[in-house]
Amino acid sequence: MRRRLFASLAAMAAAAALVVGIPPASGAAPQAEAAACSSYPAWVAGQWYDVGAIVRYTNGNAYRAKNANPGYDPIISTWYWEPYGCDSGGGGGTTCSYPNWVAGQWYDVGAIVKYTNGGYYRAKNANPGYDPIISTWYWEPYNCTGNPGDPGTPSGFVVSESQFNQMFPSRNSFYTYAGLTAALSAYPGFANTGSDTVKKQEAAAFLANVSHETGGLVYIVEQNTANYPHYCDWSQPYGCPAGQAAYYGRGPIQLSWNFNYKAAGDALGIDLLGNPWQVEQNSAVAWKTGLWYWNTQSGPGTMTPHNAMVNGAGFGETIRSINGSIECNGGNPAQVQSRVNSYTQFAGILGVPTGGNLYC
Repeated sequence: MRRRLFASLAAMAAAAALVVGIPPASGAAPQAEAAACSSYPAWVAGQWYDVGAIVRYTNGNAYRAKNANPGYDPIISTWYWEPYGCDSGGGGGTTCSYPNWVAGQWYDVGAIVKYTNGGYYRAKNANPGYDPIISTWYWEPYNCTGNPGDPGTPSGFVVSESQFNQMFPSRNSFYTYAGLTAALSAYPGFANTGSDTVKKQEAAAFLANVSHETGGLVYIVEQNTANYPHYCDWSQPYGCPAGQAAYYGRGPIQLSWNFNYKAAGDALGIDLLGNPWQVEQNSAVAWKTGLWYWNTQSGPGTMTPHNAMVNGAGFGETIRSINGSIECNGGNPAQVQSRVNSYTQFAGILGVPTGGNLYC
């Protein structure tokens, strides 16, 4: 049976709650901020918190619930909690002027950098230049806009946040616009090659295929759990160090199989073979896996989806490269039509024509 990059989403069910497993941060907040945070109630493990609840953690810092939760640890469960600045919105005033982050450069605790997405981050723990978006135990968003926990407004992407929200009105909050724009740095040519029309067409094509794979950015992980043990190819020399059933479909492109996690992780500089759960715990990592496939893999097709769009081959060739052996050449015309419908809708939102060769 052909090994498919994407996992089936046949059994649709609510995605499970996700908890990011990272070590607790060390060190106390600055005295002024700790004092400003003292007016908020102390966090209590096991107590229910609704969205928007603000608590004072054991390190003196305040955190706000992004998602309702039964008292998960704010430092560990970063999908549920975000830092909340107590000094009138997180410190840093309304403007920032800090040096650009440099991969591999040493940063001491408290260092503030400007990331590639235009946002600012402060080192919670000293580190040798880890990525602020991925290594959230070492970095935290540093507010320069006056909105608590806001790392800045990314710019340059051809899809605005309002257009993104229009495309995905019922999306899971895990799939953030900020996570997508942060991931763009991994493949700077994506939606940034050719004319403005071509750039927008590529963005629409990628998001249309992603929408099809995830039910409109609703599902984070493959819903058919019975498939989970099937995605381990023990013939690979590196095996399945995370476990037989660890390499199920995750993220916007539903990445699956141990060899695909290995290849994507190697390309992105992330240990996805050893810790595939990062794809369901970190929005930027999830988006990066989708962009990895889009920009580097041809699958059953003859070109990458990126090349299909920028070289004028048409949207149909992106379908062929993603799932052509199952859907194209009459294999499943309903699925092809679903993708084409989404692409047509998204191209309309971006104000560009779809171009030709929509089918495969």
